[in-house]
Amino acid sequence: MLYIYDAMHGNPHFRHILTRHEQGAIHAAAGYARATGKTGVCLATSGPGATNLVTGIATAHMDSIPLVVITGNVATSLIGTDAFQEADIVGITQPITKHSYFVRKAEELASVLREAFHIAGTGRKGPVLVDIPKDVSAAVTAFRYPETVSVRGYRPVPEVQASEVQELLRAIEAAERPLILAGGGAVQADAAEELTAFAGRLNVPVTTTLLGLGAFPSGHELWLGMPGMHGTYAANQALLHCDFLLSVGARFDDRVTMRLDGFAPQATIAHIDIDAAEIGKLVPTALPITGDARQVLRAANALASGLRPKEGAWLEQVKRWKRITR
Repeated sequence: MLYIYDAMHGNPHFRHILTRHEQGAIHAAAGYARATGKTGVCLATSGPGATNLVTGIATAHMDSIPLVVITGNVATSLIGTDAFQEADIVGITQPITKHSYFVRKAEELASVLREAFHIAGTGRKGPVLVDIPKDVSAAVTAFRYPETVSVRGYRPVPEVQASEVQELLRAIEAAERPLILAGGGAVQADAAEELTAFAGRLNVPVTTTLLGLGAFPSGHELWLGMPGMHGTYAANQALLHCDFLLSVGARFDDRVTMRLDGFAPQATIAHIDIDAAEIGKLVPTALPITGDARQVLRAANALASGLRPKEGAWLEQVKRWKRITR
């Protein structure tokens, strides 16, 4: 890692922030990513420096936070010999990274870093680890930075299917007690404007998870607060009694669902998520829509102009629940 610091020293293009511990570094990088929507970056040395990043990497993976985590390692000739401060950080973090790289040649560095930022910040965002052995960081090579990047088999944003959106609108129109559950995916997709317009157009109540806070205005008359263990009475009652639940970028965490066999027991469930693996993973999903929440909601708003807003007993009941504080 010293060679990387030597290259940064005196370079005005790098703003380096020194922390007192590697765990502080990765949480700071994640905080930057959460606050700005950009990809956070942190550096750590080999062995214990790299392993001190694990908690932050796991948190970023669970919360879909874009990070590029750069670690040093022993020279390639010493890999697998239990050398001083050697740790298989790629193997250690494999379950908690979106992707990882072990760089064997200096010529690969530019393209690897380009790919790392692309993967971390697209699709379902997450942490990408780049492990650089000591001899690779010490080598000299010509800098060739690829202007474009294409990762074979990686299609981060599926195309919105109009037929799926139309089916969703028909289901909402037929529902008597619809509810929207918005999660971190709505925030990551910057879909607040589209979500607010959609819920307001159709007059559908909204509850937001902890990571979904900010996806819908807290002062809006349709907002019910958070659901689940730390949620409001109104949000949890709405989940128990709704007959149609639309999840927008929420992964049905156990703090929200509690007992799965008692979650939204009367509801037909639709799920919009950019990660197809999340759809149907925990709750039966009748209407799966794989795609970026902002794009799907934008398409739904364009097609929903002829639908009548919800009114009547359901909305009156929701208002009565909101007046109860528990």
